[in-house]
Amino acid sequence: MRRRTRGERTPINAEINVVSLIDVMMLLMVIFMITAPIMQGGVDVNLPKAAAKPLESKGGMVVSVTRDGKIFVDDLELTLASFRSSFKSLASQKGKEGVYLRGDANVNYGLVIQVFSIMRNSGVTNIGLVAEPEPVAK
Repeated sequence: MRRRTRGERTPINAEINVVSLIDVMMLLMVIFMITAPIMQGGVDVNLPKAAAKPLESKGGMVVSVTRDGKIFVDDLELTLASFRSSFKSLASQKGKEGVYLRGDANVNYGLVIQVFSIMRNSGVTNIGLVAEPEPVAK
């Protein structure tokens, strides 16, 4: 084996080792597969079924009324009185692209109408009622 002298350089190795890059990619893929379902936040509401044409979601504010009568604006829980007093300011901040009202199928209809009327009286005119599409018979 010959020794290198002071002026000699080592030969350049132009190969890329991709095995470590594949390991990192697989690890990131597993992390995203685990966290993606968790990131779908929101309030759990059993929506009523209706034969309505689906609309494109524009990313507006979501108001949810749960089965036990709780009112949520996005993920913020409010009572009916606090919803009545604070909805106008919340809508001016977040509801510029519209407001989606999600009412549980088993909630009291009167509560959904009260929430709807508060929204209308606050000056919001672009309100969408959210429902699940009916199953298609084959």
